[in-house]
Amino acid sequence: MDTEKAEGAVQEVAGKVQNAAGALAGDSATQLAGKARELSGKAQQLCADAVSVVRETTAAKPFATLVVIAVASFVAGAIWSVGGSRRDDR
Repeated sequence: MDTEKAEGAVQEVAGKVQNAAGALAGDSATQLAGKARELSGKAQQLCADAVSVVRETTAAKPFATLVVIAVASFVAGAIWSVGGSRRDDR
């Protein structure tokens, strides 16, 4: 298990506990902080999963990865050049 994913799981569980403690105490600020911590942990786990997928795909299909990067770079450059010409028209 990836360390980022494990840390995310720990944060998620800690957030659930904090949320429950806030609910028992009737403290909405603690509940909100717990929910935010829980969601942060879930986001960290999703990010770790996405990095793993990208890493595995890159290792398995390096040529396809290069093609995707080239196309994305071309599109970004085309958008940037169009945006730059609009700024000069002012």
